[in-house]
Formats: sequence, structure tokens, C-alpha cells
Amino acid sequence: MRQKLEQYFEFKRLGANWRTEILAGATTFATMAYIVLVNPSVLAEAGLPFRAVVAATCFCAAFGSILMGVVARYPVALAPGMGLNAYFAYTVVKGLGVPWQTALGAVFLSGVAFLILTVAGIRQLIVEAIPIELYAAVAAGIGLFIALIGLRNAGIVVANSSTLVALGNLRDKNTALAIFGLALTAALMAWGLRAAMLLGILGTTLAGVMMGLVKWTPASYRASDIFATAGKLDVRRALHIGLAEIVFVFLFVDLFDNLGTLVGVGKKAGLFDQANRIPRLPRILTCDALATIAGSLAGTSTVTSYIESAAGVAAGGRTGVTAIVTGLLFIVALFVAPLVGAVPTAATAPALILVGSLMMSHAAEIHWNNPIVAIPAFLTMLTIPLTFSIATGLSFGFTAFALMKLVHGELRRKDWMVYLLAAIFAARFIYLGTF
Repeated sequence: MRQKLEQYFEFKRLGANWRTEILAGATTFATMAYIVLVNPSVLAEAGLPFRAVVAATCFCAAFGSILMGVVARYPVALAPGMGLNAYFAYTVVKGLGVPWQTALGAVFLSGVAFLILTVAGIRQLIVEAIPIELYAAVAAGIGLFIALIGLRNAGIVVANSSTLVALGNLRDKNTALAIFGLALTAALMAWGLRAAMLLGILGTTLAGVMMGLVKWTPASYRASDIFATAGKLDVRRALHIGLAEIVFVFLFVDLFDNLGTLVGVGKKAGLFDQANRIPRLPRILTCDALATIAGSLAGTSTVTSYIESAAGVAAGGRTGVTAIVTGLLFIVALFVAPLVGAVPTAATAPALILVGSLMMSHAAEIHWNNPIVAIPAFLTMLTIPLTFSIATGLSFGFTAFALMKLVHGELRRKDWMVYLLAAIFAARFIYLGTF
């Protein structure tokens, strides 16, 4: 059985082993465990029962991650997307006055649309239309994005009304704890320890406990809690033409966030084939669509691939076993949610910063002496972190690439999808001014 599993997950070809895969799965889980309590906190603003969303979050993260690991065999974990949950709560429900049940129906419809586009092969065409020249830029841009999130979570970088961002208060205890974690994890990485990320998170959490910065409030969560939101979606009202815009935003942002994540993580893990294509792409996209549908049925916002998966890849994860382990840990998290939430952001922030540094190596692959490639690549790398959106950064770079090709007289019939998508991106920017 063990040998068959190793053959199925291609351990030999990818140079994987069970110890490293399990460790990588635990590392991915540790870096994204915050979603177990953060997602319910966001959706509670929209009126959804907190405990029900805790259960729904754990369920759909487990379902999506295990499905991705078993079917697509990628070390990519899934969970309700940050940003998309905020759009759900603050824009759709609170801003537009749409009942949360109807908003869940819109999420369901976007998932169904994903599935239809995948089966029809349209999503694959979109992925294949992304210029290979931008792959490295997306990976590097996501590295900057992850590092910025880590710096913000650590309190090292803070918002500033005059300069947009500024140095935080380094004397703050949580910030000091994060800096300690950064130094500890960097030292462990310098010593060549595969478990450096996980050990750094655990070591920093322990230091936080000793400093009195870790708060844990015992509480019980039952699997039955999920029934407060499960199956409560209102698809019929979501089909109303007035909600088409909402469905489109869920569809669009998740599509390009997901693609950007796959490119970034796949590039880092060396999972592209010799033709620079993503193997088993239809399976990946199908898993993503089914996870979103399952999430809406369980009672949470759009489920998407998590960029924190890069932490597991940095720890050595190369196969679907990494995602399966992450998914299994989310099942455990359902019953110990408060304990999972006790891991402070100061402990996970250093891992994100260091993963970002590792992903920046892909910037060396960009042909900076060629403006047709360099300018779109630069815009991609810059706008992903500065707009706090992978989808927006990819859109900027994609549109710039198409314009540069067009101006240079390289318009070719076979590149019709490139120009069609660029036109859609441009129209979207003009219509809404944002994504």
C-alpha cells in the first residue's frame, strides 16, 4: 500500500518523502490556522452565527485541501479567502443590504460557474493565455505580497496617513516577539533545518506564552454547530439579475487569485512541466470549484487556494500529501479551535516574511533588458503587494503585456485570448475603477 501511494503521488520523481511531506503540511496549517477564527469574526459582522462559521470554515478547508491533495496531487491548501470574505460581509451584506443567505447563494452560483467554465475548457484557455514571461513576475510579486502581510502582522510596518506606510513601534511587546521569531526562524534556516518554519512558529508561540502574550479562552465547538448556516443559502433570490454583478466579482477575483497562487506556488515547488505548463490543471480547477460550492452549502464565503501554501513548499512539500495533512489538521481544528487560535500572529508573521524572501529568487528569471517583458513584469510585481490583490496585480501585468505586444506590432491570431482578456481587464478598470 505504501509503495502504491508513493507511486501515485510521484515521490521518486519529485524527491519527496513521508516525513518531509507531513512536516510541510503541518507548516502550511500553522501559517494559515488564523483563518479558523478570523473568517468567523469577519462573517459575524454580516450576521452569520460565529460558531457555525467556525465549523463551516474548518469543514470546507479540510474538504478543499484533502480534495486538492488526493485528486490534483498538489501541495496547495484551500480555505475561505481573506478579502473575499470582507467583500461578502461589508460590501454585499452590510453595504448593499443583501441577506447573508442570498449572498451565500451568490457564492454558490459563482462556484457552479467555475465548474461549468472548467468543464467547458474555458478556464484552461485563460490559464494558458497567461504569458510565460509573467510567471516569474507573479511568483516574485506574491513573495513581496506575503512579506508585506508578514510585516504588517508583525507590527513592523504600519499604516500612515502621510506616507501610506511607516515603521511600527518596535518596543511593542508583540512586535518584539515577532522580531525574535524572525531571528529564530532565520537562524534555523541558516542551519539547514527542514523544520525551520514550524519550529520557528512553535518556538515563538512558546516565547509568547512566557511573555504572557498568548491568550486562550477554553470553549467547546460541536460538529452540530454547522447546521446553523449549512443549507441556508438562498439560490433563488441570488439568481435575480440585480445580483449578477456580485456573482461576477466573486467569480473574477477568485479565478485570478487562484491562478496567481497556483503559478507562484507551482513555480516555487518546481511543479511545471518542460513546456512550462501546469500538469493536471483541469483537476486543480475542478477542486477549487467544488470547494467553493461546498463552502457555500456549509455556510461560508468563497473558498480559494491559499498563498500560505508556499510556507509548506518552502519546508519541502512537493506532493498532494502536504495538502492532505493540512486538511486533516483542519478537521482536528474543528474540535480544538480556541487552541488553534491561540497561536499569535507574531509567531506566524516571521514565516510569511521569510517565505517571501525565498520567492524573490524568481525575479532573476525575468529578462530585465527587454522592455516588452520587463515593464509588465515590474507592474505585476509592484501592484500585487501595493493593491493587496493578486488578481489586480496579474490584471495590470497582463494588460501591460498585451499593450506592449500590440504597440510592438506582434499581434498574432493565436493570441486572441490574450487580447480578449486584456480588453476585459481594461473595461473592468474603467467601469468600476477597481477589482
